[in-house]
Amino acid sequence: MTQTSPLPTRRLRNLSVSALGLGCMGMSEFYGPGDETQSQRTLDRALELGVTFYDTADMYGPHTNEELLGRWLVGRRDRVVLATKFGIVREPGTPRGRSINGRPEYVRQAIEGSLKRLGTEYVDLYYLHRVDPETPIEDTVGALAELVQAGQIRAIGLSEVSPETLRRANAVHPISAVQSEYSLWTRDPEQGVLAACRELGVGFVPYSPLGRGFLTGQIKTPDDLAPDDFRRSTPRFQGEAFQKNLDLVAEVQAMAQDKGCTPSQLALAWVLAQGDDIVPIPGTKRVSYLEDNLGALDVSLSAADLSRIDAAFPVGAAQGERYQDMGSVNR
Repeated sequence: MTQTSPLPTRRLRNLSVSALGLGCMGMSEFYGPGDETQSQRTLDRALELGVTFYDTADMYGPHTNEELLGRWLVGRRDRVVLATKFGIVREPGTPRGRSINGRPEYVRQAIEGSLKRLGTEYVDLYYLHRVDPETPIEDTVGALAELVQAGQIRAIGLSEVSPETLRRANAVHPISAVQSEYSLWTRDPEQGVLAACRELGVGFVPYSPLGRGFLTGQIKTPDDLAPDDFRRSTPRFQGEAFQKNLDLVAEVQAMAQDKGCTPSQLALAWVLAQGDDIVPIPGTKRVSYLEDNLGALDVSLSAADLSRIDAAFPVGAAQGERYQDMGSVNR
């Protein structure tokens, strides 16, 4: 790892952030057991290496990921661009139970909870985690605009939205960022969302830019995942789809070897090369993976490299749906 501080920066409308951010979800849930000491070490190292952009959500834990970030932020808040999300409501006693709430009164309730857990007076970027089909997007964004006016948030974001919803939202208040899954094996945003972001001047934040870890080459069998790892229940990590997706990863490994980098660095470099308005947030709880990911900023892909990658990973190459239930995305 040779990357030194500061990292190159990119803009999400009114926010300047490091070109790579850090997704913090896995430090608390979904990808096996968490280890706060290890997570705090990773957060410290990220800041030391120049990462300024950190992503969490109130539903991660639930709440425990924001609390972890809140403990770490003490004495560091002015060096961090902090993003959190609201709108997915966990059902107590039902681990997989979810509902979506974008009502204005819930917007105000949710930000108060997040500010308390994070130990801060404001959030830099506040996302609607999923669009509430029962609440007009204009009403949700109107309530978020009031939080901007009150100084509780500095920018508004949306997650997993359609181009039409983005345009409607942006007409109420400028949207600074759209967060959606985007990687070599999830190229859905190229079907209109990226174009809409650019039309409106909205930044784009890919989550899971390493295909939920699949593109690292570290996952050879579903048994490599912890028993409670949520990926075990997703279609892409099951049965015949798993094997076909594993074959795609072999292509990444071969190209990475030719470039003299790791598969993770190649996959992230590809995402970064899709535009300077794109800020990926690969998640990790380990310092070694963090350092490897940041090395992607030193990988330069030629036009020939990009053509080779596109040929190996056309839109729709990955087998299986991203989630068991795709009903709440791209509304």
